[in-house]
Amino acid sequence: MLSDAELGTIEFVRNERSKHIRVRILSSGLKVTLPPQATHDDALKFINSIRAKLIQKQQKLEKGLEKRNIIIDENSRLQTLTFVVEAKPVARKNIYFSLKSSALTIEFPLGTNCNDSQTQQYFWNGISHFLRKEAKRLLPDRTKQLAQKFGFTFSTVKIQSSKSRWGSCSQSQSINLSLYLMLLPVHLVDYVILHELCHTKEMNHGHNFWRWMDRVTDGKSKEMQKELKNYHMPQ
Repeated sequence: MLSDAELGTIEFVRNERSKHIRVRILSSGLKVTLPPQATHDDALKFINSIRAKLIQKQQKLEKGLEKRNIIIDENSRLQTLTFVVEAKPVARKNIYFSLKSSALTIEFPLGTNCNDSQTQQYFWNGISHFLRKEAKRLLPDRTKQLAQKFGFTFSTVKIQSSKSRWGSCSQSQSINLSLYLMLLPVHLVDYVILHELCHTKEMNHGHNFWRWMDRVTDGKSKEMQKELKNYHMPQ
């Protein structure tokens, strides 16, 4: 791992099955996969040969993340599946969270800069704590209900903190759901759960998979897939 003044942190990972040097662009740097015969110097030569393009794509990624960010401040009102999040400045010395009557109240000291990244991270750490509790309370039971309704079987349901995907299904039919599903409207929560349940029948996204999806969504799978793209996880 090394630090680059323009590109950020560059992490090197070796993969015995890779045939070419592959570069994954992150907002904080690069993740470079090396085939067995490649050296770090080979990778750096390749990076330098496309440096301008990498910087351009990294800047585009950062702008996209900024646009997707959900900022919590006194003017925001975030609605989750089971509670609304409201933040307000008060005369206190620390940040305080309280979930009562379907409202999560965040009290923060007067004069706090809510645009500060550390403050936002603290807010979201607290929100995520309550999202996880609610997700564990509701999502496994909802998965069981939908599985019974449509005749699916699965092994387990796990709640994870993934920010890259809403859900996944393993070969052992274990379903993983992101706690950030709680930021979606209920019909899209069901859509994601059904998507993973359909993977217990078809592990790919081929024609048969989408036949299953249309069967359990009254033919609205593509429409709901498109709607889901309008929602983003906090970055």
